[in-house]
Amino acid sequence: MIDENLARLRAHRNNITRYRSLLGTRLSDIERQVITRRLSEEMAALQRLTQPEPQIYVSEPSASGISARDIGTVAPPPST
Repeated sequence: MIDENLARLRAHRNNITRYRSLLGTRLSDIERQVITRRLSEEMAALQRLTQPEPQIYVSEPSASGISARDIGTVAPPPST
């Protein structure tokens, strides 16, 4: 899974570099719009991959008084 994520990160980074390079060339207005949109999409995808995933805290229903439907929901860490 780590190798797969690294490959995705590398692919997005390479695409961003390529699109930025293309924007420095002579393009028609339509080509520039398409490349700008693709650059934005690649940057958003890269940002999603680099953001940490939310932590999920699970407690025993009987210990905390929560119902079974609450297990697996995102919650803040318990205070100490």
